[in-house]
Amino acid sequence: MYVVSQPKRLSDGQNQALEKEKAAFYPPGYLHFLQQFGAGTYRGWMNVYLPDTEVLQPFAEYDLWEHDADSPITQQQISECVAIGTTVDGDFLAVHPQTDQLLWLPRHAERLMALSLQEQENDERYARVLDEIYRQVYGSDQEGAVYYEPWSETRSHLFLRLPPVQDGLSLLKLASMCREAFLPDLTIENEYVCQLFYRQLGGYVRFNYANKQEVAIMYEEDAEQAFVVMKQWLLSKGCEG
Repeated sequence: MYVVSQPKRLSDGQNQALEKEKAAFYPPGYLHFLQQFGAGTYRGWMNVYLPDTEVLQPFAEYDLWEHDADSPITQQQISECVAIGTTVDGDFLAVHPQTDQLLWLPRHAERLMALSLQEQENDERYARVLDEIYRQVYGSDQEGAVYYEPWSETRSHLFLRLPPVQDGLSLLKLASMCREAFLPDLTIENEYVCQLFYRQLGGYVRFNYANKQEVAIMYEEDAEQAFVVMKQWLLSKGCEG
């Protein structure tokens, strides 16, 4: 698994709190993953964070999901759930300590799901668990590289624009030129976006194919020198601030 930037280690207080948790009802490897990598976003899809006992409490008051004999929990039990993740689309991944169930609370569907998982036997087992959850929820494997982006208070960004110019560079061509000029440590590319990851940036350069103009540089504050080099190169190719 590629880690985008230096993980932010948990504080002593956070580690002590995790050690007091009853780990049996959490997914395999979840607590160890947090201690190793800290909170962050997995494969641009799932936000992984410390157990949150409060965020789902208000949802017990709303009729967001159907509850019948086949529902894994009752509406009242939603307030007892512990959230351990949220997708970028707003779906919740949670556990219910009393029922020992791993639950999927979808934003755009009417039924909750109980997820069943198999034990994984390696250091990245929670990453494999998340991949299995993706398969169960969406019915297919997630495409693209396996990477994790730790949340950082020292992350900075710059947005640039490649203006449309007759006979000028396309964003697709610019991304290809950037990849040749600065060999990335990881590349993720599809019809909508190209992301070139660089360890010296502690981040990546993103070319937004969807709007055909936007270029973004995500970098750590201590990577200022690498950032300046990348910025100047992009400006020399026609990008504007």
